Amino acid sequence: MKAVELFAGAGGLGMGIAEAGFKPERVVEWDRWCCDTIRENRKTKKSPVAHWPDPIEGDVRGVNFGDLRGTVDLVSGGPPCQPFSLGGKHRAHKDSRDMWPEAVRVVREIEPKAFIFENVKGLTRASFATYFSYIVLQLNYPEIAARADEEWSDHLARLEQHHTSGVTTGLEYRVVPRVLNAANFGVPQRRERVVFVGFRSDLGIEWSFPDETHSLEALLWDQCRSGSYWDRHRVARIDQNLDCRLYERGMKLLEKPEGKAWRTVRDAIADLPEPTTTPSLTFANHRFQQGARSYPGHTGSPLDEAAKTLKAGVHGVPGGENMLARPDGSVRYFTVRESARLQTFPDGYHLHGSWSEAMRQLGNAVPVELARVIATNVASHLKRAA
Repeated sequence: MKAVELFAGAGGLGMGIAEAGFKPERVVEWDRWCCDTIRENRKTKKSPVAHWPDPIEGDVRGVNFGDLRGTVDLVSGGPPCQPFSLGGKHRAHKDSRDMWPEAVRVVREIEPKAFIFENVKGLTRASFATYFSYIVLQLNYPEIAARADEEWSDHLARLEQHHTSGVTTGLEYRVVPRVLNAANFGVPQRRERVVFVGFRSDLGIEWSFPDETHSLEALLWDQCRSGSYWDRHRVARIDQNLDCRLYERGMKLLEKPEGKAWRTVRDAIADLPEPTTTPSLTFANHRFQQGARSYPGHTGSPLDEAAKTLKAGVHGVPGGENMLARPDGSVRYFTVRESARLQTFPDGYHLHGSWSEAMRQLGNAVPVELARVIATNVASHLKRAA
């Protein structure tokens, strides 16, 4: 199956989609560091991006996709999220970085069988509710494009009128948006994102998001009831763990929860050596970064919990967000390799640029495993409909 990857970033979403059986025909990304990361990894034969086309480095607004019309199964991407991020400036549709109109334009030009788009949870805030509806309706009816110099609110009104008219257009999609927590799908990080999945209406596909496979309750059982978590890692059981105290006070479970436990930071990085200032010869991008400190609101990610959301930040990486918090109270920055593990990037995948640049790429990325789970489910429905 063929795919097009927009706003590819460092490749997280695209790698997960490729693992699900999609082959990218075109990859577009404006950031030169992200393009360098993809290009460098394409040189390695065993790399998950080895068979990708060379990324188009530039503004998607200057790329025409009409030549791919009717030949692509899936369009995917993460339109730049800064306008909606809780860490951004909250300008939404007034922000020139809002690339949702371009995502819709590409769908209109290619007419893919399906699409997968993702964005930050901040897009679902009450203050953005109207614009959120606008995005969904544009994805429903991509052929009803905004007119020259038309205000988005006027375009929204036309879309609403069409939606209630019962009139069908030549190109329509059945769109399902949902906020997903990556930790519930096996990613060792509490990362909430809103995901939009749409299928072309003429395919008649009935679809829902895949079931969650992991839970906090199962982790608490393994840590506080059975102790199997500590046995697996061969460390002494930590009876004073905060979550265990909460568990004893009001979260005690009578039966073991179904499904798997949330994966923790320890699960993700336990086999990595403690980083030093000398680059590791075994693990790429695994080097100690000085300067970590804890302060109110920025205390790092506890070793035995799912990590907090890795951040990119509007003005760089926030000092206390991307840190490991050890049980003894000490903190240090995650290395780039550890952060890549938290985003389920493969160990052989090199992040190009300095520590802060690589962390920015990872902070903006989609966890590979979350992308794989969603795309695999989408692929199975497309195959059945073929």
